[in-house]
Amino acid sequence: MDILSAIFRTIFFYFLVVIAYRLMGKKEISQLEITDLIVSILMAELIAISIENINDSIFLTILPIGALVLLEIILSKITLKSRKANEIMTGKPSLIICNGKLNFKELIKQRYTLDALLLELRQASIKNISDVEYAFLEPNGKLSIFKYNILKIKTDYPMPLIIDGQIQPETLQHLRKDKNWLLLKLKNKNLILDNIFYSFYKNGKVYFVTKNV
Repeated sequence: MDILSAIFRTIFFYFLVVIAYRLMGKKEISQLEITDLIVSILMAELIAISIENINDSIFLTILPIGALVLLEIILSKITLKSRKANEIMTGKPSLIICNGKLNFKELIKQRYTLDALLLELRQASIKNISDVEYAFLEPNGKLSIFKYNILKIKTDYPMPLIIDGQIQPETLQHLRKDKNWLLLKLKNKNLILDNIFYSFYKNGKVYFVTKNV
């Protein structure tokens, strides 16, 4: 009887987890973020305890799983509407290599070892760091690599100045510009900061995408 109960609970929770991930909008493991991983670990622990303790009510596991799924859905909606909340919950990309040179300060800040970086480059069939124009360490831990073109002509990577009405101070610092410089650009275009969905700097020019486009 205990064996049948354990089998029933295993099958039941299998379909419950499938439904939970569909509700959270996840399609594959590679799309999981930090919060998703935490929810996955907690659900796995709750289910393992429930299968072990077959004498306990199954609802003692269903209710906390439901609470976790609801919390994840709410947090997802908040991070979609708030750029700041999204950065707090999921983080943001870090520039590790710029124009063929290592950004040691960012490397240390992200606690990303040189061995791990070289491994990623080898897996991308890149022999030298100098062959990489830009490399970003994404919030999910993956390295996005942009190699130089065949002629190794330097190109400007689109650098975000404003994201959802929020000025990006790191970009301004990299460009050796200040907030007043950017606000003047907005004024010349008769634009308001809060109405800017996305703005970036490329090839010496500033581009704006407004929210009402």
